[in-house]
Amino acid sequence: MANKQDQYLKELNVFCWENGFNPEPTRTERLAYFTQLVVEKNKKLNLISKRDIDLIVEKHVFISAYISKYLPEKVTKFLDIGTGGGLPGIPLAIMRPDIRGVLVDSTSKKVEAVKDFIDKLKLSNVIAENHRVESEEFISRHGNSFDLIVSRATVPLIILFRYAVPLIKEKAFLFAMKGGDMTEELAKAELKYKSYLKKSTIYDLHYKPSNIKNQKGKKLVLLELEK
Repeated sequence: MANKQDQYLKELNVFCWENGFNPEPTRTERLAYFTQLVVEKNKKLNLISKRDIDLIVEKHVFISAYISKYLPEKVTKFLDIGTGGGLPGIPLAIMRPDIRGVLVDSTSKKVEAVKDFIDKLKLSNVIAENHRVESEEFISRHGNSFDLIVSRATVPLIILFRYAVPLIKEKAFLFAMKGGDMTEELAKAELKYKSYLKKSTIYDLHYKPSNIKNQKGKKLVLLELEK
């Protein structure tokens, strides 16, 4: 078990060094421990695709931590919609202990797993909740309280916008990890939510050594919102 964690730590360090990304060692150690926890839990519960297990560091943990460098400086509280196995919320919480977060998913077994991860990692800045974000109960508890919405879920941007609007403060950011050509999807969201959208930026998530030219088509959509 410990050997696996060491292996994940080595992989994480390689990705970080190769990309000039230098987290504090305690943070990469926590990321490695988190990776091990997800792999163990995945034997009983489908948190990530089984075919991704051997690439979990690259495809899930490193990339979720790496996007923290794109986070706007002044955010204080984030919501991870459709967190699944705690991605990207837990790596973001590890990388930015100064930010509080709520990790939400509608599948109770996944939320129980995420609560267990948070507990074992001793993360005091995030909580996990089993809810649908569009529910009246969730909105009544968390309305107008987030300045950052993050998601790796596959729902279209236009749906993420709809979920985000009641939950964000006057000014906020929407942060979506996506794949492929975003032109049409972004255009639809911009058209419907034009009055809220101040600025949109799409980053190509290329990284060394395995995705230098971004053949995998990974994108990070960063939208600046204002009510």
